[in-house]
Amino acid sequence: MAVPVTPLLATDIIIELIDRRERPIVLIERKHPPPGWALPGGFVDIGETVEHAATREAEEETGLIVSLKTLFGVYSDPGRDPRGHTVSVVYVAEARGRPEARDDAANLALYTPDSLPRDLAFDHALILGDYARCRASGRLPACAGG
Repeated sequence: MAVPVTPLLATDIIIELIDRRERPIVLIERKHPPPGWALPGGFVDIGETVEHAATREAEEETGLIVSLKTLFGVYSDPGRDPRGHTVSVVYVAEARGRPEARDDAANLALYTPDSLPRDLAFDHALILGDYARCRASGRLPACAGG
């Protein structure tokens, strides 16, 4: 039987820092192409669950131990990643502490949903727009798109 050719599987994590009054989210500036600011995340390894990949990538890129709060959405537009067709499973997670840029992150910054940088990588402007609307309405993840 032939092995099907399928998209790559990745995960992105919207990390809310719950020990800060405004609950900012963590974004990383990518060290490798494509450039721009992005949600922490990465590819799911063979033999790994998507949930484990999310918590692993969050720790590798930010140094934070996160607790997954909810599945936010699945983003699968074939053009979302310029490197090729990649499907991302997006989670909202909570963390406490001081994040640090690590691994694939050249830099790290905290943002509120209404003050995001312009140069977002991939389809993260779409994801974060969906998140901002959901967070403002208090309905996570019922209103997520993708």
